[in-house]
Amino acid sequence: MKLKPIFFFLTLLAAVSCTNVDNDKIRVAVFQGDGGSATCIRETVAALTVDNEMEVSIVTSTDISNGALSGLDAIIIPGGGGSRQYLNLGQKNMDRIREFVRNGGGAVGICAGAYLFSDTPDYSCMAMTGARAIDREHDNRGHGMAKFTLNDAGKEVFPELAARDTNYVFYYEGPVFVDNENSAIEEYTVFGIMESDVHEEGNAPANMTNGKPFFIGNEYGEGKVFCTIAHPEATPGKIWIIPRMVRWTLDLPLISYTEEAVTPPVEPSEILMSIQDLEYESSLLQTFLYGTPEEKTDALDWLEAHYSWIAKTWLQGLLYDASPVVRKRAAEYIGNIHYLPFIADLKSALDNETDAETRTAMQTVLGDMEKLYNR
Repeated sequence: MKLKPIFFFLTLLAAVSCTNVDNDKIRVAVFQGDGGSATCIRETVAALTVDNEMEVSIVTSTDISNGALSGLDAIIIPGGGGSRQYLNLGQKNMDRIREFVRNGGGAVGICAGAYLFSDTPDYSCMAMTGARAIDREHDNRGHGMAKFTLNDAGKEVFPELAARDTNYVFYYEGPVFVDNENSAIEEYTVFGIMESDVHEEGNAPANMTNGKPFFIGNEYGEGKVFCTIAHPEATPGKIWIIPRMVRWTLDLPLISYTEEAVTPPVEPSEILMSIQDLEYESSLLQTFLYGTPEEKTDALDWLEAHYSWIAKTWLQGLLYDASPVVRKRAAEYIGNIHYLPFIADLKSALDNETDAETRTAMQTVLGDMEKLYNR
């Protein structure tokens, strides 16, 4: 069975193919199906590449049906829409995933993936954890850089964060978990607690998200499941958390990652997008279409300061803007948020750059981003 290669990072990695498997590698696939966010998929793939012992691929529902799980150690269900991913997988493929984990495989659920693995009554889920999601009618409660705390169990899995009273990871309308006392999964471990109260959008009630589990994990047969309600793969200084979660599910050594990978250029703080912020953020598309170079760079400054989610869909093209000032600022933005999915674009932009100052900036960014890998 041949899995689809990942081509995002050809400047740093060889193409991945299961026709040439290194048996010493940890074989991890990210599920790509209708309902999965393209942004979440590419960010999850990128996060896994910081671990040089992992071989990363994409797997579809067709691949799973054709036996792809037999060639894997772990599977990740990324963010997007859990119910749509459920429908895209189909019941037979979900049975295959359950059996894969029961037989010793690892499974990681990110945001919508955590929804999918939950045991939530009257919801399309796989019942692979003992948690249930509540207040689903306010799923569009908001997003932004959220704060969380680790308990003793979490500090054992993420010792790099243990000395900090509070940590920050990007949150985007993730599940609000509580115990499902009727679940067949009798126990699960909470590793961290959500401390932010996210309710700005969708008329969501206050004090619903805070005090609830942030990271959870449990055994499932001979394997393990780890879920996060938020997006470490989208957070500078936290992308290494994704391969760390995979290692936990497989009972593998929790190896260290580079100092650069665990140290964000700017230590984040809680920044939750308000309705006014979201309206202004949306308006900036017109700036990038029709604005002056100064207006574009001002917009990039604001977007980076607010950890904009949507800005990541604009940065790629801005590396090829007509203005060298904009190209330089876009490259710096990509470096500042550790955005590995655009490594290939940075390399291409550098190869074609004629402005000396912009070339220097791009070379610096590429050099700094290569330090994120433990290779």
